[in-house]
Amino acid sequence: MLISVEDVLLHLCTPADWRTALTSGSVAPPSLREVGFVHLSTAEQVALPAQRLFAGRRDMVLLVVDRAALDRAGIEVRWEPGVPGDPESMRFPHAYGAVPASAVLAVLPYRPDGDDRFGAPSVPEPDAGNRAALWEPSLLRRVATAEMPVAGGVAVRTDAVPASRMHNQLIIEGPVDAATVVAEADRTLEGLPYRSAVLYGPALAGTAGDLRGFGWRVDELCLMTAPATRAAEQAGASGVEDVALDALGPQRGAPWRGGVEAEDAVTRLLPLAVRDGAQVLASCLLKIDGATAWLDSLETDPRHRGRGHGRALLDAARDRAAAAGCDLVALSAMAGDRPREWFARGGFTEVGRFRVAARA
Repeated sequence: MLISVEDVLLHLCTPADWRTALTSGSVAPPSLREVGFVHLSTAEQVALPAQRLFAGRRDMVLLVVDRAALDRAGIEVRWEPGVPGDPESMRFPHAYGAVPASAVLAVLPYRPDGDDRFGAPSVPEPDAGNRAALWEPSLLRRVATAEMPVAGGVAVRTDAVPASRMHNQLIIEGPVDAATVVAEADRTLEGLPYRSAVLYGPALAGTAGDLRGFGWRVDELCLMTAPATRAAEQAGASGVEDVALDALGPQRGAPWRGGVEAEDAVTRLLPLAVRDGAQVLASCLLKIDGATAWLDSLETDPRHRGRGHGRALLDAARDRAAAAGCDLVALSAMAGDRPREWFARGGFTEVGRFRVAARA
């Protein structure tokens, strides 16, 4: 389901600009100082400034801005003429004030077509399910060194972490058959010792199943979400600490460490841990991207399970997300595994499913 273009406010920027906004807490480009407002567009307008300012660039993103959040922040939006050369009848939305990072519901990669022309983007309704489904593909595309079109989606390759399947794979969202997925993976992931793909949406269930016939392993995962909630007293009493990313390193392999170091350049990372002195008993990584946080890598040392450390981390992550201005926390869990039930008991609700496929 797509929301009407009249209801969508978009801000066009680079991933580096967005990372700066995540650090500072607001989108405040030079235009705010120069003319007093932040340029916004509707979905049908944004190709005009994109083509004028960023022709040929293939790393731009669109921030999906929640108009209601601007209203709550007291930021006036005026519909005013654009620059000379824009249609005289067209009025662009201008935000008279810095746009809070917490007002950004989703970050959409925005690419020109094969003729280097930007077009009107399709913007999914920013409900919990779509925000969760959009989160990880957006991150992977922003981190990637190279992005190549493939049938049904794109392939990403990240030079800094060639051993990470997650950061070097096909991201499939449109209709395609299994044989084509295999061929596209062989073409775009050449030189890597594995082939990987992630397939989003129920329409691709058949394709995922057919990949097994090509020797691929296929797993089904659930997308789950919960509201971000403030519970500072409870989280503080749990023994959960904000730690440096290096503190989680010894428990994880080099591909994981390299991947999150690359991700740190495009999103805000909050590592959390329960420790006994220098020893990490349990940990997780919270990734902040505007109003949506992603909970990743929640693990407890097997020797310290059954003591409530995991639940303490889960509660603390929702607390930290709320403190960062998020209203939603998302994660993924194997569909047929016990952690899915554990997350459900912790307040998370299933909002969708996707499939990951891989061949050694």
